[in-house]
Amino acid sequence: MSRRRLLIMGAAGRDFHNFNTLYRSNKDVEVVAFTATQIPDIEGRKYPAELAGEFYPDGIPIYPESDLERLIADEKIEEVVFSYSDVSNQYVMEKSALVNSLGAHFTLVGAEPTMIKSTKPVVSVCAVRTGCGKSQTTRKVAKILTEAGKKVVAIRHPMPYGDLAKQKVQRFATLEDLKEQKCTIEEIEEYEPHVVNGVVVYAGVDYEAILREAEKEADIILWDGGNNDLPFYKPD
Repeated sequence: MSRRRLLIMGAAGRDFHNFNTLYRSNKDVEVVAFTATQIPDIEGRKYPAELAGEFYPDGIPIYPESDLERLIADEKIEEVVFSYSDVSNQYVMEKSALVNSLGAHFTLVGAEPTMIKSTKPVVSVCAVRTGCGKSQTTRKVAKILTEAGKKVVAIRHPMPYGDLAKQKVQRFATLEDLKEQKCTIEEIEEYEPHVVNGVVVYAGVDYEAILREAEKEADIILWDGGNNDLPFYKPD
């Protein structure tokens, strides 16, 4: 039986997480490609073999979203999974109409199948859009829990702008860590306030691997959400 040919539309975050949790080990599905938008210079690269798993020894190519129509036709794509946030309902439905007009299914993945269960309590901070104050709220929650005597570890929604394989699991405990791991200005804006407040921050690409490392040193996991995305971990 042939594997279902699938393409994931993304922006170097939710798309990789959906792949890792739903498709990486699924022998019935072949993820032919990712498309990318929002993130500079991500297209033209690959989701590396080191992260993609046994069914993808050559990794998975990443194309600009402008190639979507061509890819569906040329690669005989049967299903397109929309996997990024911070866009309007109108935008998403226009993409759905385009994909359907080309003969492929258009899928929006629900939260439950992709939320990983932690061995530690999880507090999740999310919002309906960018600019609601998630970062400030996350820092306030971290302060309250720390003052209550808990060791809080923050895990930040992905911002992988560099080498994806090297960024599989990132840990930031000092300002020097930010320099050593060549964080961008956008990443520093999110990570530095936590670090200055004495809170260890994790981020990266493989969020189950990240969680398992964070659990080793945390009493409580604090999910620091991005855009209007759903949490990658099941909150308590």
